[in-house]
Amino acid sequence: MPGLWNKLFGDRGERAAAKFLKRQGFRIVQRNYSTAWGEIDIVALDGTTIVFVEVKTRSTIVAGRPEEAVTFEKQKKLTNMALAYLKKHKLLEHSARFDVVAIVWPDDAREPEIRHLRNAFEPVGKWQFFS
Repeated sequence: MPGLWNKLFGDRGERAAAKFLKRQGFRIVQRNYSTAWGEIDIVALDGTTIVFVEVKTRSTIVAGRPEEAVTFEKQKKLTNMALAYLKKHKLLEHSARFDVVAIVWPDDAREPEIRHLRNAFEPVGKWQFFS
């Protein structure tokens, strides 16, 4: 059952992240956008900038901060997924960026600690795009 628990815990974190971003003035365009490379947790608008948001939720920081899980390999996958999204929706001329929402939500806490890292990393890989 650890896989199911992780999925439910991750979904809980993504809902908290979306709520947090809305309070910051973001408009949530899509959640859990699936591509051949995986899934983009949240696609949002910050003004006119398209923001691809990776949400990482942990119950403790014993194994490191949640944002540390957004490795170089994950950044490459996110770049490919974002490029596919922009192409599919004919948005290649729009500015875009990658944010990370890092959540620490201990089992006994009612509310999580949420950290929003704007422009968390630059696009990486063979076909980069720029904000």
